[in-house]
Parts: sequence; C-alpha cells; structure tokens
Amino acid sequence: MNSVRNLTALTVLGTVLGGLAGCGSPGGSPAAERTPVVADAPSQTASAPPLVSAPPAATEQPPTMTPGPDGLTPVFMRGAKTAGKVVALTFDADMTADEGPRAAAGEHFDNPGLIALLRRLKVPATVFMTGRWADEYPTQARSIGADPLFEIANHSYSHYAFKSPCYGLPTVAKGEMRGDVERAFAAFRKAGVRNVVPYFRFPGGCYDDAALRALAPEKVTAVQWDVVSGDAFATDADAVAQQVLNGVKPGSVVVMHCTRSAAPVTDEAVRQVVPELRKRGYHFVKVSDLMRTRPA
Repeated sequence: MNSVRNLTALTVLGTVLGGLAGCGSPGGSPAAERTPVVADAPSQTASAPPLVSAPPAATEQPPTMTPGPDGLTPVFMRGAKTAGKVVALTFDADMTADEGPRAAAGEHFDNPGLIALLRRLKVPATVFMTGRWADEYPTQARSIGADPLFEIANHSYSHYAFKSPCYGLPTVAKGEMRGDVERAFAAFRKAGVRNVVPYFRFPGGCYDDAALRALAPEKVTAVQWDVVSGDAFATDADAVAQQVLNGVKPGSVVVMHCTRSAAPVTDEAVRQVVPELRKRGYHFVKVSDLMRTRPA
C-alpha cells in the first residue's frame, strides 16, 4: 500500500465526492437524501444462508421497492445487514450529453478492460449506464447487457443533475426529468441492450422530493450506495482499494465507475478488492440480488 498520506488524501477526496456517482465536477452540494424513503432492505433471519449469485429464472422479474410517502419514488441504499456476507459492486458508465466532441477527439468514456476483468474474476455487477454512453458505445453496451453476469440500470440519458447545485453538473428542468429517463431506456433499446432492470441512479447522487415525484410514473427504484470508493479522479489504486475494504459491511452497495477518462485506476483497485473480500468470506451479487433479501 502507498503511504498513509496518500490514503488520507483520497479519503478526503472521497468525502468531497461522496455524492459523485456521476463524475460531475467537484464543488456542488451533497446529495439530499430523504430519510423516510431511503431504506435498507428489511432483514432476513440470522440463520438464512448466504445469497448466491446465480442468475434468476428467466420468468422472474427484478424486484423493486414500493413507493415512499406520498407516492414518491423509493430509494434503496443497501441490502439487509443480516443477509450474510454479500456485497454489490456497482459501476457508473457516465457520459454527459454534451461530451460528444471530447469523445470524437479521443477521450475514452468507456473501460472495456474493467469489464473484461470482472468477467475473468467472475464478479457479478450492476452497471448504471447513461443513454448517451449507450449511444456512443452501442457494441459494448449490447455485450454487457447480454452477459448474465451483469445487469444494466438507468443513469439518465444526459447525465445532467436532477437537483441543483450538484458538483457543477448542468441541470435537467423539472418538466424534462421523466423524459430524460425514458430517453435513456430508449437508447438501450436502440442499442439492443438486454437485461435492463427498473433501477435508476441520480447523476451525482443528487435528488430531492421534486425529483422523486417527477420519476414516480416510471415505477423505478432509485439506487444509492453506502460505500464510496473514491475512484472518481483518483490516481492511487491502493488507496481506492483500501477505502472500499474499510467501508464494506454485509449488504453494502459500493459505487465505482466504468469510465477511463474520469476513473483511470478502478480496474487496478478491483484487482485488490475482489480477492481480499472473498478471503473475508464475502460473495459478490447484483443490486437485484440484494433486493431479493427483502421478505415478500
């Protein structure tokens, strides 16, 4: 591991970017998390066996949460703490609507090496993908969605914020929020992406009641996290790995990124995190698996 000074610096960065699921520019407000609708998955009995990561039967629908107070979109933070040593690694495939010229100039918003690594290590994961990313990388989006190891969730089309300020991201108008989510689903269909689940992650992790209300007709479950990897803009893979390992608890949801330009050391960190967590007895699962730990 690198020096304690590097780890401390990354920890500070992770705190600053705590809501930064979407790699926006640092400097905005943290995510506004509304306690009544943010929920851990209800507990299983302590004797329940650890959850396995085998894919569900083809006819089984991905679980969702019931709406929160006043019909607001429900928010899922983490799995049941008594569900056993399971953890969900989630990866945001970010690309903002106006970043096309940067991609054309050679900037890489994808990370095929990371996806290949997850396949080699046989790690199930949930990829929160923007519609703009699927437009830019349709072959990769289709390949990820066709692999039963992964599931694809909605991260908006534009990757603009649904609450302002939010880490310097442009803001989606209130009347356009639902349309932005629908446009992302449409981009997935256009690219031929399979295994799309009804989950949504707010860009930057920023939301409020108005955003939750706007998305209610989409009948999605918003997914946050309880472990910030700190991989956004990081250059020290050892420190990213240590931050994840220090934060994971049974039922945790870890937020990481699948974007070379904004998270260049994520794959190196994953190489350390996966074997160490397995050594500690953890099983890797998708977000949908964590939601299945909830009693019917």
